[in-house]
Amino acid sequence: MTRNPSLPTSVSCHYQTTNLGLWGSHSWLQPPFQAAITALLLATLQLPAQPLPTIDAARVAALPVERKLDLPGELLPYQRTEIRAKISGFIQKVLVDRGSHVKQGDILAELTAPEMDARIAEAEARVLVIESEIAESRARLAAAQSTASKLKLASATPGVIAGNELELANRETEALQARIQSGNVSVNAARASVKVLRDTLAYLKITAPFDGTITARNIHPGALAGPQSEPLFELEQLNRLRLIVALPEREAATIPHGRKMTFKVPAYPDLPFTATVARVSGSMDSKTRTMPVELDVPNPKGQLAPGMFPSVTWVVPSKSASLLVPPTSVAVTTERTFVNRIREGKVEWVDVVKGAVSGSLVEVRGLLDEGDVIARRGTDELRQGMRVQAAVK
Repeated sequence: MTRNPSLPTSVSCHYQTTNLGLWGSHSWLQPPFQAAITALLLATLQLPAQPLPTIDAARVAALPVERKLDLPGELLPYQRTEIRAKISGFIQKVLVDRGSHVKQGDILAELTAPEMDARIAEAEARVLVIESEIAESRARLAAAQSTASKLKLASATPGVIAGNELELANRETEALQARIQSGNVSVNAARASVKVLRDTLAYLKITAPFDGTITARNIHPGALAGPQSEPLFELEQLNRLRLIVALPEREAATIPHGRKMTFKVPAYPDLPFTATVARVSGSMDSKTRTMPVELDVPNPKGQLAPGMFPSVTWVVPSKSASLLVPPTSVAVTTERTFVNRIREGKVEWVDVVKGAVSGSLVEVRGLLDEGDVIARRGTDELRQGMRVQAAVK
């Protein structure tokens, strides 16, 4: 039997051997059956090559990645002050209590100081005395000026008056004028003293320096209060708070001013709150190697309170672009973590290290380049060198 020239030598020999063996051992087969079986065998041997498997693929992206850190923080009132009495006095009225909401200028308490009335009366009497002395000096000045004027006219006739009489009258006039000027200065000072004392009476009414909430009350009517006594009240602004976060030293160079951060507190574990980066201390704490950063927290509903310790999600912006792939592209085995890169139709295993998650992608570090084609589903079933067709989506 002649060899089919379209078949490889090994196939042709196999065909011949099979054919001879078949017909030799089965002589009962008739020629028509031999021809049909031979045609079927030839058709089988000449089937076209199977198509390459198609793999869903994606491209490696290079984008900036933001890392997220969970940092502890502390909430403080935006403003806080201890309210004390400027002058000594007895508490007459207390108009607020712990938890009271007050506006700037509201009266919180009233004091009484009877000795202040006596001091004001004394100062006013001093003013009256000085004013009467000035009036007397002005009257004497008028008489002295009249006398000096008459002496001056008389001195025109020789021998009428002594030579020094006119001089004495002029000196007396000048002395009275100086006394009046001094009296004016004294009376102005006395009047200023009265004003100070009257203004001091205003301190007997304790007022709120800013809008806020009374968080402590330490007085009752009848108690003696003064500059050296304990604070009368503690006032805090609670509709706006300060969030203090100790930022690690390695992140101190990338503080995003004006960036909004989210945080949660144990009192509302499922409710995120927002704060804005506002102030940076600019100095590292030598003990903890951290830098305090202040964030402004709006608190219109009063859900938050000073003293709470929130957990802050701190977003750290990336300084450069990172390589990102779909999370499903990263295959993990007991021996290695890798992605299936498809280059020139062949599968390559590239070892990677997973990083931060950014949206629907994950950061990886390895011998990859932006734009590389990788299998969308990483698996060890795609063996190295396996020929595939990538369908990039």
